[in-house]
Amino acid sequence: MAVDLFAGIPVSDYATSLAWYERLLGSPPTFLPNDIEAVWELAEHRYVYIEQRPDHAGHAMHTLFVDDFDTRVAEIVGRGLEPAKRETYDNGVRKTTFHDPDGNEIGFGGAPL
Repeated sequence: MAVDLFAGIPVSDYATSLAWYERLLGSPPTFLPNDIEAVWELAEHRYVYIEQRPDHAGHAMHTLFVDDFDTRVAEIVGRGLEPAKRETYDNGVRKTTFHDPDGNEIGFGGAPL
């Protein structure tokens, strides 16, 4: 069974959020379905998108588990975004969390060292 994932993030200000997510993800959107949505393909059939929905903004919580954790986080910080939190769990799994302008939580997880 094939599965495509579209993980949505409601935002209050489309233009501000678009610029922030371009810095977070390191690229412009993969496509723009309309004038209030932007979509990034993170891996084959796996997408994250922002949508201007002010009444719902600030409540998303997504974590992307990546194999290049240290490099990815360093690149994001290099683009001017500072993590809100860095954690290492008891099992060694690491997580760095960023908050967008609305407070949506976007985390990056990595395997133990």
